[in-house]
Amino acid sequence: MNGQWTIGIIGGSGLYAIDDLEDAEWRRVETPWGEPSDEILFGRIADVQLRFLPRHGRGHRIAPGETPARANIDALKRAGCTDLLAISSVGSLREELAPGRFAVVEQFVDRTVHRPQSFFGTGLVAHVSMADPVCERLSAFAAAAVQAAGAQVTEGTTYLAMEGPQFSTRAESEMYRQWGCDVIGMTAMPEARLAREAELPYALIGMVTDYDCWREDEAPVEVDEIVEQMIANGAIARHAVSAFIAALPERRTPSPIDTALNGAILTATSQRDPALLARNAAILARLNG
Repeated sequence: MNGQWTIGIIGGSGLYAIDDLEDAEWRRVETPWGEPSDEILFGRIADVQLRFLPRHGRGHRIAPGETPARANIDALKRAGCTDLLAISSVGSLREELAPGRFAVVEQFVDRTVHRPQSFFGTGLVAHVSMADPVCERLSAFAAAAVQAAGAQVTEGTTYLAMEGPQFSTRAESEMYRQWGCDVIGMTAMPEARLAREAELPYALIGMVTDYDCWREDEAPVEVDEIVEQMIANGAIARHAVSAFIAALPERRTPSPIDTALNGAILTATSQRDPALLARNAAILARLNG
């Protein structure tokens, strides 16, 4: 690492653009994992390089379960990102997390079942730690940025990642509350897992749009209500991104996540699959350099 920040912003529902971006240019980044959700918007804010990727594609054309997470993370790695800030709309599982509030995620419960979860597999087996799945440093910057943008934020939340695309049943929503989950969404997994395998520190800002469906004295959430709140949240999120960039230290000091793959690959060198090694050229660039 050269001490410079290059921040990848993964925009979810409600965040489709970045304010204050200079020298902005959409560029296609090819990956061996297929096409990313969209081209990546390269640019900078002051002296900080930015790479913006709309998770669902421009126009919100990709369903949550079909988001090409491996291609997205690989593309951001190839684009030179040192750190990732993800922004997603979420439902609330707690009374105090009202629509319009923001949540900085600390933990995940993953209930997704149909999505490729790893860059690794037979022929190149690796196990990274996910005990602490987000970057503490980035998360602190993110919480401060939301406050600077004028919104209320709750830190240390647990995100339930569901498969979707349907919303929860009331029974599921109540079960997730009993599990200790605070917010619910459809896109942060396997995104956060893949970011860790790619040695990219990751933080997630959740923008609360609704109360899911656990409040039995209320009608279940409807999409038009969510969209209205998403628009309001998106305006705040754009200001938060600018505040996040402005607050970064001038020099990026190393993160433990920068070396998450140290000791993680178990397959003997002589038994490693050349094709899988080639697909992971960007992910393994530090180790192979």
